[in-house]
Amino acid sequence: RNTKRIAKEFEKGAGKRLHRELVKLDEKNTHTSYISDPWFNMYLSAREPVVLNFNPFISLTPDPREAYNDQLVRATNLIISSIKFLKSLKHNYLRPDIYYGDPKWSESRLFKNFIRLLPTSLSWYGAYMVNAYPLDMSQYSRLFRSSRIPKLNKDELFTSECSRHLLVMRNGHFYVFDVLDSVDNILHPSEIVAHLIYIIQEADRLPEFALSYLTTEDRNIWATVRQELLEAGNEENLKKIDSAIFCLCLDNIFPKDEDELSHCLLHGNGFNRWFDKSISLIITSDGCAGINFEHSWGDGVAVLRFVNEVYRNSTRHPALLPHSRSTETSVITCERLEFKLNDSIQSAIHVAHEKFDERKKKMSMRIFRFRKFGKDYIVKQRMSPDAIFQLACQITFYRQFGRVVPSYEACSTAAFKHGRTETIRPTSMLTKQCSQAIVEERGKHSVAELRNMIDECSKYHRRLQMEAALGNGFDRHLFALKHLAMSRGEPTPDFFLDTAYQKINHNVISTSTLQSPAVNLGGFGPAVSDGFGIGYHVSDTWLGCNATSYLDEELQEFLRCLEYSLNDIFDILEGRPL
Repeated sequence: RNTKRIAKEFEKGAGKRLHRELVKLDEKNTHTSYISDPWFNMYLSAREPVVLNFNPFISLTPDPREAYNDQLVRATNLIISSIKFLKSLKHNYLRPDIYYGDPKWSESRLFKNFIRLLPTSLSWYGAYMVNAYPLDMSQYSRLFRSSRIPKLNKDELFTSECSRHLLVMRNGHFYVFDVLDSVDNILHPSEIVAHLIYIIQEADRLPEFALSYLTTEDRNIWATVRQELLEAGNEENLKKIDSAIFCLCLDNIFPKDEDELSHCLLHGNGFNRWFDKSISLIITSDGCAGINFEHSWGDGVAVLRFVNEVYRNSTRHPALLPHSRSTETSVITCERLEFKLNDSIQSAIHVAHEKFDERKKKMSMRIFRFRKFGKDYIVKQRMSPDAIFQLACQITFYRQFGRVVPSYEACSTAAFKHGRTETIRPTSMLTKQCSQAIVEERGKHSVAELRNMIDECSKYHRRLQMEAALGNGFDRHLFALKHLAMSRGEPTPDFFLDTAYQKINHNVISTSTLQSPAVNLGGFGPAVSDGFGIGYHVSDTWLGCNATSYLDEELQEFLRCLEYSLNDIFDILEGRPL
């Protein structure tokens, strides 16, 4: 009742005024979205370490041909495919991101020729006429040659316009070499692999002080130490790191299973990462590949497009064949970056190392797969695969803890200019009712009644997805209103101080998914200390997730209960009583 009162007062008073001012501000800034600056500000002002808190990872599917999963072969092919992607983006050859209302028609040659013949100023309208909708691609400009720069209180994003060098890390050492010549030609594959061989042979031991641990620090501490690095004469080396096309991490590790691989890609050992780079391509000794990316500049949509294109190109058109590398005539122009570290910087690295090791020990990560059914089966049931997995998570938490909690699912708003994400709220009265029926009221409902509950949850979830994707969610709107008040030095309205608003933004179940044949798995840390981070995958024949938490026993129980919940859903859909 108190929350309703506060909400009504906000709607008629401060909220109405802030909304009116937000609309005026949006009308003045037609070049961007109303959410863009507040969202950048939120990420860049966060003072927590980016690793474990913000940076997600994506694991690439292995190359279907085993011989191509050699570390050097795969690294070389992925480098070249990545540079091809960069060049196609730079020269406007990259095919636009488009949402197709009718994929069969939109993929046809007739459609492509129709759009191609239209002037640029009319092509969007032409696409709209045939139910195809171009998506925002502004984030792509920061995929390459970009870094997050630590600053006191608020970081900055840096992007170089014309750098040609790659940053390679091995055993905590930094190397740079040009992969593009002066006229933008890509270095020959044999020359690239020769440089990588040189680096692996040269960086055979760890440095006494691994500088990269500093990127795992609290942002204000890292900003202070970076200033010390600059004053100590390291400016040019830091520029070379920040402006590198991307960071290649050649890890000296053979992950024994997917759990260990996930730990490697999410946080690794700390010394062989520069977590501030927009993207880091990680290759283990056995050729497993993945991406760790800094999150402030963009979201999963841009990274997924990059992963899809690079995986497809590197597997279908590999530039380097196994056993074909020849280095006899290669000239090595690789530079090892040496840093001047005074006692204060060395001490800061030591402290950062200890703090990072302590944090990563507390992080638990588990892989889960359920193979009784997948997307194909759910679609045949005329239900949403995404909704079914989200419902399973709701039932699971209720089964384990006997209550419902705030949950978060990310939804891209790339349909809008400079759009980022909107929140889908999987927790609802419908999912609560269904969870109670399956967990507490077993035997009280017929199979038909339970199936109807699941169907209603699926329909409602699809509605939430559509609302979020079309800009009709409420989270980002409220966030922008709050940001507007704070940016103008106004008192925070009571609405945002209410315990209900605080609670729904304490997302105990934080979820996200990226569906692609190129993606093996993906994950991220939990949003809150008592929560779960669920990076899930809905395959044609199975459902699975990479789950993280700082509560190991609770996480193991959560995944055990998740299997029970999916089994219950399967039995109901198959017409079997619980």
